[in-house]
Amino acid sequence: MIRRSFFKKSTTALMGLGLSKTSFATTKQKNPSEPIKTALTIEQQNVSFYAELITESLRVVHIADTHLFTDDERGIAYQEYSNRMAKAYNQTTHFQTGIKTNPEESFEQTLAFAKEVNADAIILNGDIFSFPSEAAIEWVLSKIKETGIPYIYSAGNHDWHYEGMEGSMESLRDSWIEKRLLPLYQGNNPLMSAYDIKGIRFLAIDNSTYQINEQQLAFFREQVASEMPLVLLVHIPMYAPGKMIYFGCGNPNWGAATDRNFEIERRPKWPESGHTKTTFNFHKEVFNAPNLLGVFAGHTHQNSVELINGKPQVVSDDNASGGYLDINFIPMDEEDKKLLG
Repeated sequence: MIRRSFFKKSTTALMGLGLSKTSFATTKQKNPSEPIKTALTIEQQNVSFYAELITESLRVVHIADTHLFTDDERGIAYQEYSNRMAKAYNQTTHFQTGIKTNPEESFEQTLAFAKEVNADAIILNGDIFSFPSEAAIEWVLSKIKETGIPYIYSAGNHDWHYEGMEGSMESLRDSWIEKRLLPLYQGNNPLMSAYDIKGIRFLAIDNSTYQINEQQLAFFREQVASEMPLVLLVHIPMYAPGKMIYFGCGNPNWGAATDRNFEIERRPKWPESGHTKTTFNFHKEVFNAPNLLGVFAGHTHQNSVELINGKPQVVSDDNASGGYLDINFIPMDEEDKKLLG
């Protein structure tokens, strides 16, 4: 029987990153009914957030969609389920240089960059693995440890998916998180955790089934009520009008009628009824949260920026092709505060 006790409670991970107590601050809005005044600039993979509530500079490196496929003899019994994705990213082309590369090389280069710039944290935002390979998971844990940089991990839809294995997406996610992925969470709740770093609260909420459950929605509401500046980390981008179906969290067009890949991915077809009411409520509340700075996601393998109800969502290029985001949170100087009124 699969134990799921750790999925039933929300966790605020204040010390889960291995940071000292002095690394944390409790910054709250002066007037929580008003949206946080922010400015966002983006140049290629460099993202800069400026906000009055940011009290000290903070730098994180965001990685998604590395699609590591390394396996060993422990994976032989699962090859009928891993065979297609084991071949999908054997070689890639770097998104900037056009030079041939591969997921392991790209991941190591990104970690080296994070160490070079002395990043405060590394965000692993889903599909770090093409399937839940023990060898690949152990390799990532060792490489992250070598950097000495704290990290946040949340699963993507491929991280826990062995193609063709029977079961619902929710049950398969629960099963393979417990069997393989659990060490990556550092003792925190795999489906919803909060990490406070230098006065900003990062929320890692797993939407890798495209949906949000009631516990996750309640957790998000608790975080909004905290009045802390929030950054939401989800693997699958939140829907924005006009975007393709893979912006599938809160997408009114998501469902069986638009599911083109269930056969090739050998998984259950998306439900005829589309999203649950809970998922739609989550989407609405995310983009109405007055203390939300922004959303970061992956999944689409293509960089994009969406502005939804005044809130920015930044989607990262795939790390398999060298993509990442260098995200800086910077205190706003007095002249800029005057400019924004």
